[in-house]
Amino acid sequence: MIERNKSLHEEKAVLVGLIHKNQTEPQVKEYLEELAFLADTAGAKAVKRFAQRLLAPDSRTFVGKGKLEEIKRYIDDKDITVAIFDDELSGSQITNIEKVLGIKVIDRSDLILDIFAQRAKTAQAKTQVELAQYQYLLPRLKGMWSHLERLGGGIGTRGPGETEIETDRRIVKDKITLLRKRLGEIDKQAFIQRKDRGEFIRVALVGYTNVGKSTIMNILSKSDVFAENKLFATLDTTTRKVVFESTPFLLSDTVGFIRKLPHHLIESFKSTLDEVREADILLHVVDASHPNYEEQLGVVNKTLRELEALDKPTITIFNKMDMYEQNTFDPWLEENVRLDILRDLKERWENETHGNCVFVAAIEKRNIEQLRTVTLNKVREMYRIRYPYKSEFFY
Repeated sequence: MIERNKSLHEEKAVLVGLIHKNQTEPQVKEYLEELAFLADTAGAKAVKRFAQRLLAPDSRTFVGKGKLEEIKRYIDDKDITVAIFDDELSGSQITNIEKVLGIKVIDRSDLILDIFAQRAKTAQAKTQVELAQYQYLLPRLKGMWSHLERLGGGIGTRGPGETEIETDRRIVKDKITLLRKRLGEIDKQAFIQRKDRGEFIRVALVGYTNVGKSTIMNILSKSDVFAENKLFATLDTTTRKVVFESTPFLLSDTVGFIRKLPHHLIESFKSTLDEVREADILLHVVDASHPNYEEQLGVVNKTLRELEALDKPTITIFNKMDMYEQNTFDPWLEENVRLDILRDLKERWENETHGNCVFVAAIEKRNIEQLRTVTLNKVREMYRIRYPYKSEFFY
């Protein structure tokens, strides 16, 4: 992977989305909002958003000729260095669009891979990201070599390496095979480490990216896991031993999920997500203040289903309730009306989760004691089932 470019924060971007039969206008607006956050996380400022209605993406240029010319006119008047498209582009589409716009063009998958490349710190994460980058590159070889030859740096150019530009498909496939072998060796070591943890109940924090998992991890484990208001702040799984009222268990923070996550990235990170598959209990953290938190919850559940982990005992944690109230309640709203709204919200999700939910504000440490109690009760219940002879952990 290429080192992060020093001039990264000087980049200005335009964002491009498509409204079609499978994506409504409100959805595209929300997707572009998230794409802007992704761009910011990668180090670029989104200065303009374009959306077009089409029955289906144009096979040559994704958007229509007229829309592309409109984007070109805007770019010519501004200091724009990159155009970011919200859906995956083929190698030929990237080449065709770049010929018209005259600037670097990347898609959502490339942008997410770029962020992962920045965030990867351990040998395992770096190998996983590099493998995903080559898997992304392989079907685009014919159309993307000119894309990869750009030496200007910045987002979208931290690919598998500029020295590989003149390689062919066979060499790229050999590289993928080598990375898979290397990742397999790392996975074996990680598996041994997990087995060495003993017969403790394992609890894994899961959720959409940037919902506050790491903050909750820090509060529950009294540790100092890296947390910030950026997407994918956590790539490597962090595990801590936690003891509540003499009952020990292992708590793991995992990489956040996101809609339209590149499939090859999920495949590459499946070893990291073994913490989720092998967990006894999941703590599914939801950003209750997000206007589309239900869709985010659905994205996480879909990914958990792909990991065959959806049927695990789960506590749903509705986080950022302070921001939810701030966004939902006007200052003039009567107190009894506020309480009714909150009661309806809680009753709805208590019914849908069969009582396995809790509402907190992690930054304010609001309702954390209830979260500890609910988690402890679930852990003790699991000890009774999994290790009935460990009666010292039950009470």
